[in-house]
Amino acid sequence: MELQSQVESNAASAAPEDVHVAKVGAEESLPVVPVVRTTKNFYDYTLPELEEILAGLGKEKFRAQQVFKWVYEKRVENFEEMSNVSKAFRAELPNIFHFDLPKVVAELKSKDGTRKWLFDIGDGMTIETVLIPNKERLTLCVSSEVGCNIACRFCFTGKQKLKRRLSAGQIVGQFLHAQDSLSKEDMRITNIVFMGMGEPLDNPDAVFRSIEILHQPNGINLSRKKITVSTSGLVPLMPLIAKAKVRLAVSLNAPNNEIRSFVMPINKKWDVHSLLGACLDYYKETGDRITFEYVLLKNVTDRLEQAKELWDMLKQAGLHNACKVNLIPFNEHPGSGFERPEPASVIAFQNELIRLGAHVLLRKTMGRDIFAACGQLTSKYEGRPERMTV
Repeated sequence: MELQSQVESNAASAAPEDVHVAKVGAEESLPVVPVVRTTKNFYDYTLPELEEILAGLGKEKFRAQQVFKWVYEKRVENFEEMSNVSKAFRAELPNIFHFDLPKVVAELKSKDGTRKWLFDIGDGMTIETVLIPNKERLTLCVSSEVGCNIACRFCFTGKQKLKRRLSAGQIVGQFLHAQDSLSKEDMRITNIVFMGMGEPLDNPDAVFRSIEILHQPNGINLSRKKITVSTSGLVPLMPLIAKAKVRLAVSLNAPNNEIRSFVMPINKKWDVHSLLGACLDYYKETGDRITFEYVLLKNVTDRLEQAKELWDMLKQAGLHNACKVNLIPFNEHPGSGFERPEPASVIAFQNELIRLGAHVLLRKTMGRDIFAACGQLTSKYEGRPERMTV
């Protein structure tokens, strides 16, 4: 209760149906009538699913591979341009598939090179996607939901509450737009992290189907080792990450159960010990190191003694040789009630973990001036300014 009082005292306070509108004369108009499309959105399906759809229509499976390659490798959506597809089949395709991707509402660029896109996914709902550059890689941080059910206290998305889970096509669409934009500058996305808006494991079907689409060798061909799924701790669904053979990141953010339950209410359902047990299972199955994300909140999770408590907790769970700790100084947003630690406190916390034997990374804060940093994402008109001075 002491933590809660302190924080409160710091505070200042499935794709949409197409709609057609027909106009008659200068003043008269017909009612808006929802029209349900009989064709399928190509971007919502994995290659095996596309093969199954075409097989059900009496078509050969290789036809799906042909079209998949045109769409994802060559970025062609006009069936008439798919020259190695028979003319007769090209004529049939518009009656089977359509192409529907999120539309870009706005793009912001940070002074540090970070880019952020605001996408319209229909019904007045929007999501944000962030491109994070550094010398070795270009990482795209994608969203999986509009809002979030988890309600972590330090995260602005969590204040929005869940409004919609994205489809696989809406997730893939974030990548496609970013890559199409970057290709004009002769750049290419190297990594994808599911760390944007929403809890990925709260939308597992779309998330893991989108991963299959992004990985498919006949298309985008992104290595599974270049894809990371972050979770706040939906323990029963964590085996899906190992099954998908992608990297695991865990929002840990506290050195014990008491503090974690305060900053992350999900800990009351699946506590830190069950979470770390699931992490150990992942490591045993994959052999891949786990990234533990740890947000440093001033006077809440940044005390020097808490660095030792954190490391002791990881050692007791048998994870000290199976992980790296990613320190993230808190990124401000309206009404959070938390404060960002002083740089000296951040360095001291990092050095203490290193002294204890931990593999530690201090995440460089990127895109903070355009509210594109960790924990700052939200939809349009959610009470957050577009930019801030840092």
